[in-house]
Amino acid sequence: MTMAGQERRRIPWACRRGLLELDLWLAPLARARDVLRTEEVPACLELLAQPDRVLLDWLEGRARPPQRFGQLIEFIRKGCAS
Repeated sequence: MTMAGQERRRIPWACRRGLLELDLWLAPLARARDVLRTEEVPACLELLAQPDRVLLDWLEGRARPPQRFGQLIEFIRKGCAS
């Protein structure tokens, strides 16, 4: 398995969080991992490594995410639909 394939397989586990609200936001991302372009996978894992409260604030629009996460946040907000 390639490195990108291994990283892609980590996404569903990284989507499992301690907050129900985040689980609801991130469940579609866990299912849509194969839709992500190979170059998006590392950024996705970096995004998912953020603290729960920070990530929730970004997803719910209470705080502005760093520019490098902007497209991924929008992808998640749209229910991971292209």
